[in-house]
Parts: sequence; C-alpha cells; structure tokens
Amino acid sequence: MSAAIRLQKKLRAGEARITIVDPLPHMTYLPFLPEVSAGSIDPRHIVVPLRTVLRKCTVITGKVSKIEHASRTAWITDPSGNVETLSYDILLMTAGSVARTLPVPGLLEQGIMFKTVTEAAYLRDHVLSRLDDASATEDVELRKRLLTFVVIGGGYAGIEALAELQDMARYAVRYYPNITADDMNWILVEATGRIMPEVSPKMGIYTIERLTERGIKVYLNTRADSLVDGNVELSDGSKFGADTIVWTAGVKANPMLAHTDLPVDQRSRLRCTSTLQVVGVSEAFGAGDISAVPDLSKIDEDPTATCSPSAQHAVRQAKVMADNTVALVRGKKMRDYEHKYAGSVASLGLYRGVADVYGIKVKGLPAWFMHRGYHVLKMPTLSRKVRIVADWTLALFFRREIVALDQIDHPKAVAESVRALESARKAS
Repeated sequence: MSAAIRLQKKLRAGEARITIVDPLPHMTYLPFLPEVSAGSIDPRHIVVPLRTVLRKCTVITGKVSKIEHASRTAWITDPSGNVETLSYDILLMTAGSVARTLPVPGLLEQGIMFKTVTEAAYLRDHVLSRLDDASATEDVELRKRLLTFVVIGGGYAGIEALAELQDMARYAVRYYPNITADDMNWILVEATGRIMPEVSPKMGIYTIERLTERGIKVYLNTRADSLVDGNVELSDGSKFGADTIVWTAGVKANPMLAHTDLPVDQRSRLRCTSTLQVVGVSEAFGAGDISAVPDLSKIDEDPTATCSPSAQHAVRQAKVMADNTVALVRGKKMRDYEHKYAGSVASLGLYRGVADVYGIKVKGLPAWFMHRGYHVLKMPTLSRKVRIVADWTLALFFRREIVALDQIDHPKAVAESVRALESARKAS
C-alpha cells in the first residue's frame, strides 16, 4: 500500500497504470494486533481500506495463484474461485509473510495463529468466553483447563499478545465472583534461550522478570512436542491441559513464491539486490517480509546480512521501491536501500513497556508511551490515527468492555438451534 500511494503521487497522468492485487480489500497495521486482542482498539481502526487511499489505482480483490514473469503474466483467483490472467510490464512483489508452522501434532487443530485482525479479534472473544465457561462449571479439571492460557513463541508478537490478554482477563475476572486472578494460569513457551531477540539480552531478562512478577510462567529452551486435543506436552516433560493455545513462533515468506519463476534463497525468500530489483530478472522488484534484501548497514560486519522482516524496513523499502520503479519507467538511475535498524519498542500490557532505540534503553511507563506514540505516528492515514487516539482517550474515562461476541463467528447458530428444537418437537 505504501508503495502504491507513492507511485500514484509520482507518476504523471497517462504515464502508467497501477494495479493492486490482494486477497483482502484492506491493509492491516500488524503492530496493533495485541491491542485489538485486548479490546483497547476497535479492529476496524487498524485496517485501511485500499480503495479509499488508492484512488488512482485499480484494486483487485483476489489471490495471485501463479506468476510467469518470463511472459509478464499473473494468474488471479477471485473470491468465487474463477481464474483470470493479468498481463503487466513491471512487477512489484510485496506479498509479505505468513505464520510459520511446525509439524507439531495438534497444532493446526488447536493453535490460534496471530497474524490477522480476524485472529486477534477472535482471540479476545475466545479468552472472555473461557471465563464465562469456567464460571459456569463445577468440574475442577475442566475449570483448570479453561483457565490455562498458553502462548508459544517469545518474539514481539507473542510477548505483547500475552501481556495484553492477561491484562484484559485480570480486569474481567472482577466481575466473576467465583474466579480470581490467581485461578488463571498463563504460560509462555520459547524454544530458544531468550525472548525478544530484537532487544538486548538485558532487556530480555528484564521483560522475563516483569512477566514472572505477574504470575506468568516462562519456559525457555523448551519446545511444544504435542498439542493434541489441547493436551500440551513440552520437551522438558511438562504436561497440562489448555483450551487456549496461541501460536506466534515466527513467520516465513509467503509460499505463493513457489508458484512463480522468480529466484528464491534458501529460506524461500525473493532474492533482491540493494536497489530492490529481483536478482537476475529485469522489470521486477521486491520489498518487505517476502524479500531477502541486502542490509547495507551491516555490510562491513557481515556481507551476507539481509534486512530483518519488520515493518520498519518494509515501509522504508516500499518508498525506495516506488522511487526506483519511477526511475525505471523514466530511464533514470536507481538508488540503493540502506537503513540502520533504529531499535524496537514493545508493550508489556497497560502502562508497561520496554524500548531499545539507538542503544538507549527505556523501561516501564515511558517505554509504553514511546510504543504507543511511535506506532500511532506510523499508522497510515489521518482518519485511522484519530480513531485510535479516540479509542485510547475513551478508555481513560470508561471501563473496559468484557463482552464476548463469539457468536459473530457462528451467525447462524441460533437459527440452527431453533430449527433443531422444532424438529425434535415435531418428531416427538
């Protein structure tokens, strides 16, 4: 979206036509997913409808199922399953990443991914509905299972989701007379020896200390061996039941690259040069999580280093890619992409955070303000910025909403239940 916005500003009328193809009609600002899962931000406020900001572009809602760049042809499958071909001159590949899954038994059936706004909103309702179910049962084992929440993956997404969800649940239990915060069991599982590798080891240790103080159990150097039927088995021998298992163990380049004739590296990412052109291919560019772009800021330390899969790089790459596309159209010189990673900010729940920016380490409330301030500034469009700030402002004066609208995922459930009762009555 960032690239397309820049292209429609820089290209003159009649100079080119811009076509955007995406399975979704909107862009999602992923750093705000944890706050959506906690109900701090309305889900619709972190998505930007493509058609409202790309007025000079043709937006096609569909999935690119195949690309044959040699013939400049893309095969597009629309929501109805119909396949059409689209011819083009220049290709900009920005298909991003998807959740990286592992062959863990039960993962696909029990794991809740955390990559889309739909998954974040679903997770909020799911956690609240577990409190409802636990409050209504007298079965001790079932109650324990319902109140056990597991997050697998100790990167930013996992830590922020865990902290935000626990904050929300701890607030909600005040309205359940037979449930206390101590009844809930929150667990983080990380396969490596540290969490949040983007920050310094000291900041990672600080984060673990804060999570532990809140009663969260942290398992390091531990893998999930099985999740079948919600029965969690860890590599250290631990076993317990959980009705909520969130999977945030990394991302991988969009697998649609396997259906193209474009070159990929050993991690199945699009191989690109420092000008964001696809290696060995003319008139094709790549940016964002799907691409392996040389990190020129680390060239002296490691000539093979590539840019990390982060929004910080993706948005900046998008601008350079758009500029280089315009340069290609006009026969001018392209420029290299170079950006030294500025650092990271993360929320650890309401009023708590960590930040490591240009080597300056900040903790607690100041880091939390930095996290919110940075991301609201980076959120595309003024209207979305205003809506998000309004959500935060209203939260200062009104209580959290603790209603679980999980029936949204099953809109016909009530009607089907009524029909089933009527059928049973007639049969009797």
